[in-house]
Amino acid sequence: MNAMSLPHASWQLGPTAPQSHKSWLRALGWWILRRAGWDFSGQMPDIPKFVCIVAPHTSNWDFPIGLAAKWALGFDAHWWGKDTLFRPPLGWFMRANGGIPVDRKNKGNAVERTVALARRSERFALALSPEGTRKAVTEWRSGFWHVAKSAGIPICLVALDWEHKTVRLGPTVTPDEDDPAAGIARIRGLYKGIKGYDRLQQL
Repeated sequence: MNAMSLPHASWQLGPTAPQSHKSWLRALGWWILRRAGWDFSGQMPDIPKFVCIVAPHTSNWDFPIGLAAKWALGFDAHWWGKDTLFRPPLGWFMRANGGIPVDRKNKGNAVERTVALARRSERFALALSPEGTRKAVTEWRSGFWHVAKSAGIPICLVALDWEHKTVRLGPTVTPDEDDPAAGIARIRGLYKGIKGYDRLQQL
């Protein structure tokens, strides 16, 4: 399997987006998605810095699909995970795939460290689940908003559409509101109609 097995599709990253050039990993990610019956639609922004949120997050199955999509795109993104995930024996794997350990007792420090990393990097992407948990939530966590707002970078909305088995890339929006709650409510509205894994099990 090599890079030649990848399709020449509109969803592939533009030249300025943060990306990995490991062709074998891209081919592996694409193979996993195709075996699972998944495809892409839309487009990531062709810019050097942005925050990427992935929703809805309703199942443990979201992680392998999301990771395979990250590999298939060649998307070089950081992500937050609870610090216990970075202990041996899997800690090396989490860090190698862009993981940033977060102490749940001091989440504000994670925002500050990530903003500083974004500002000093030529290319930077942070991928997060705004729900922060697989359970049904009435409010999204605001960490992604504060990183984007403080770093002055846009937010790409990625949806895991389990109904159609499609990873939807975009749209990309800017964090214009001064009130995080208002901005997050606007963004949540753009996910209307997207069904996560748990919703399909209830149909």
